[in-house]
Amino acid sequence: MAAMRYRLTFVVGLAVGYVLGTKAGRERYEQLRKSARQVAQNPAVRNTAESAAQQGRHFADKAYTAVSDKVGDRMPDSVAQRVRSLRERNTNGSGADDWGTSNT
Repeated sequence: MAAMRYRLTFVVGLAVGYVLGTKAGRERYEQLRKSARQVAQNPAVRNTAESAAQQGRHFADKAYTAVSDKVGDRMPDSVAQRVRSLRERNTNGSGADDWGTSNT
């Protein structure tokens, strides 16, 4: 009988702890989510992210040019064709790259 009471007390304590922990965890999660959304919508953060994306595209273009100049004709046609098609799609396309940033 005492063992059963111990088990019942343990299970009830476990259930209460789970419910209270879940509630506290959910509230903290919502708080973090709200904070992250506020940071992401901050104009300074958005401008910085866009500037970083532009700078990344600029350096990628420089790297592509440097590699193309050095590799030249030694690159297989299939690879060269694929790179050209990707570049054309991004310059003639919707103005957004695969990451969702604009090509401004």
